[in-house]
Amino acid sequence: MIGYAMCGSFCTLRRSMEILAALCDSYDVLPIMSHMTYGTDTRFGHAEEFIRQAEDLCGHKVIHTIEAAEPLGPAQPLDALVICPCTGNTLAKLSRGITDTPVCMAAKAHLRSDRPLVIALASNDAMSANLGNIATLLNRKQVYFVPLYQDDPKHKPHSLVADFSKVIPALKAAMDGTQLRPLFLSDP
Repeated sequence: MIGYAMCGSFCTLRRSMEILAALCDSYDVLPIMSHMTYGTDTRFGHAEEFIRQAEDLCGHKVIHTIEAAEPLGPAQPLDALVICPCTGNTLAKLSRGITDTPVCMAAKAHLRSDRPLVIALASNDAMSANLGNIATLLNRKQVYFVPLYQDDPKHKPHSLVADFSKVIPALKAAMDGTQLRPLFLSDP
């Protein structure tokens, strides 16, 4: 089973749902959502719509509490966990071992089993406040990144976004113990 966690990069949630649908064609997938994703309506969509879509695609209820995410390590192991999208906030927490959200707890619990964690980052501060967190996690065993690119270098010079078309290839590479390369792309 593959865990698929979604954080509050609301402008990328529709693309994330497309990846989730593709993953469900080949894997049994367990959906996980951050508190923000599970409970926040935005101009990009309503939380209930995303919850319903994830549950319909996966055939599993969304894990959305810390208590429900904690067993996803040794008690209920996943083959891999994908965080798509992963916000800069979640990235910072992961790099520091903070587990105060369902997604962070799922990642912590999952990594206890030495199985791959795949991060599809979407952050406006990836090349400023979060650059050190990327470096920290790149050096961590079993943590892999979906290749990244600058989505708008002129107007958002510190922003990096994962190339969502590479989530599944990055997952397959991670399950083989390899970081998909190149890590930084000039264009998606």
